[in-house]
Amino acid sequence: MKDRRLLIIFGIVLVDMLSFSLVLPLLPYYAKEFGASPMVTGLIFSSYPLMQVIAAPFLGRLSDVWGRKPVLLLSIAGTACALVMLGFANSLWMLFASRMLDGITGGNISVAQAYMTDVTSEKDRGKAFGLIGAAFGIGFILGPVSGGLLSAVNQHLPAFIAAGLAAINLLLVLFILPESLSTERRAQVKAEPAKGWGLSELGSTLRLPRVGPLLWIRIVVGFTFAVFEGGFSLWAADALGLTAAQNGLVLGYVGVLSVVIQLALIGPLTKRFSDARLIVGATALAAISLTLWGFTPTIWVLLAIMPFLSLGLSITNTILGSALTKAVYADEVGGIVGLSTAIGSLTRIPAPFVAGALLQLAGGWGPGVLAGLMTAAAVPYGYARLISRPDAPLPPREAPVATSAKAGQPPT
Repeated sequence: MKDRRLLIIFGIVLVDMLSFSLVLPLLPYYAKEFGASPMVTGLIFSSYPLMQVIAAPFLGRLSDVWGRKPVLLLSIAGTACALVMLGFANSLWMLFASRMLDGITGGNISVAQAYMTDVTSEKDRGKAFGLIGAAFGIGFILGPVSGGLLSAVNQHLPAFIAAGLAAINLLLVLFILPESLSTERRAQVKAEPAKGWGLSELGSTLRLPRVGPLLWIRIVVGFTFAVFEGGFSLWAADALGLTAAQNGLVLGYVGVLSVVIQLALIGPLTKRFSDARLIVGATALAAISLTLWGFTPTIWVLLAIMPFLSLGLSITNTILGSALTKAVYADEVGGIVGLSTAIGSLTRIPAPFVAGALLQLAGGWGPGVLAGLMTAAAVPYGYARLISRPDAPLPPREAPVATSAKAGQPPT
């Protein structure tokens, strides 16, 4: 039964990523059709993660109280409506509205991660989260290519195809996916819910044992990954002179690497090494690879570096997500995963602008060196807080749930 549920969640995330990546490369053309300037187009891209920052912690926490299935249905229905609106968009405000609605209801991934937590043991958590990472990779391999081919038929067709995929997701959840939280668990949380997790509490949350060090690393690696993700296309054209087609092939290569890593390596690595050692080691590998990326002279050197960069970033992001679910009580999982998702969205807002400014002011080496140095700074911090002097294991919490308890702190 567990394997079947994991497979369904994998399919849900895969279809979600396909629907997202189908339209993502085409947004600049939509914006141009309505006379948007490059700055306004950038705001359109930023509106999605901005809305996720606001909504993801709320949706994650809501799933702790209502259950994972109702919130998944709500978020997927919102995505479908947003994509239909995008397909029918005939003005700039509709383009903005569709992206904002998709961002507000786009809590699918954080709730899917919470579902994975419900149905897996801590021992298998990293491998299960690796499935979500693999779905990401496959989606970002197939989506942009499919979107480009469909747009040749009609520019608005990818949005309607993506909406259809979201509708399929809705049916999968409605008729096949069972709820992962028992009625008793939900009733307990409703009666005495643990305090929610939101960006307004981020400062105090970062000072907590167990959760705080993981979130600090999540912030740094999230930003440096977003610098790479948001600045790569500009860098590839400026530093290596790659065409759009060559750029797409390189990104497809990165997607294939990510899928292989998530499916073939995450599981065996989590069985051999602790979460702490995997996080620190993978962060160090990512720091070196990002720095080398900044000084890459040819496409062949780039292709040689990408496996190491993909390995470092994939393991760090996957194991951080898994470790966070083990650092909180069971009724706080949805909230902390939602907060982690919001942090990731928050880092994606300024990162493309930072990467572009560094390319303009410093040259091709700027984004890679900044990302590499920032990631390297997280390595000694992670070693000190996670390996040398790790916080004590999460203590058991007696029922009833204490409303004053925070993650990693015993009830009072």
